[in-house]
Amino acid sequence: MTTGKNIRTWFEGRWHDGDVAVMRAADHGSWLGTTVFDGARWFEGVAPDLDRHMARVNRSAEALMITPTMTAEKMVEIAWEGLATYPRGSAVYIRPMYWALDGDASGVVPEPGATGFALCLEEIPMAPPEATTRLTTTRFRRPVIESSLTNAKAGCLYPNNARMLMEARSRGYANALVADALGNVAETATANVFMVKDGELFTPIANGTFLSGITRARHIENARADGMAVHETVLSFDDFRAADEVFLSGNFSKVTPVVEFDGTHYQHGQVTKRMRELYWDWAHSKG
Repeated sequence: MTTGKNIRTWFEGRWHDGDVAVMRAADHGSWLGTTVFDGARWFEGVAPDLDRHMARVNRSAEALMITPTMTAEKMVEIAWEGLATYPRGSAVYIRPMYWALDGDASGVVPEPGATGFALCLEEIPMAPPEATTRLTTTRFRRPVIESSLTNAKAGCLYPNNARMLMEARSRGYANALVADALGNVAETATANVFMVKDGELFTPIANGTFLSGITRARHIENARADGMAVHETVLSFDDFRAADEVFLSGNFSKVTPVVEFDGTHYQHGQVTKRMRELYWDWAHSKG
């Protein structure tokens, strides 16, 4: 399934135009779900934290017992080679992917060293600064590492995200604020979350039930460098109802202002706007 347009795919040592087939019917990843990916962004001529995203896809592969076959440095090199074919003003989603090819004698455990790899570039516009979203709750929760691969960006986790989104949409909302196993706020169905109270920044502490994002970490670094107080802590749904501002943090859009959570309304406030400014300033300062 494609989301954008103008797709290029690096597979088996070379670039291909378009959305090419990379998996076979009997690949372990096809029928047992051993797939991992990551997502970086190229926009306005910059690709922030590209090296971190490539390093994370290797960690995700190892968590899923898939043997990484590419160094982060090589993946960065391949990505830049492909990005050079796009117009400079393009916005491109950068997606490295691994999947297991074979299983052991049981068929269930991935065979060491039997790994598929592809890197897909897909032209998808960045959301405009004024784009906002609305949240509700969901009965579905974030799993714990004892039951799911919460320490990986794994494809097998995403059906649960899809259930959350479908429930939210059935209520007329775009996304869901999601609880962990203990009932505290973890993140949303698709992104990490921050709230603002009295000019200070709060975000759920990374407790192993959700992937603590690369963009999330960058926002925390940027805010603290700007003199803002940042708290990684346990947060309840009532904390979010009492917040002054709420925004989502993810690689896809970087900062997405939230204007409503189940009837509680927020302004697209100054701190949220400042966080976007800080990210863009940092990204362009790094080239």
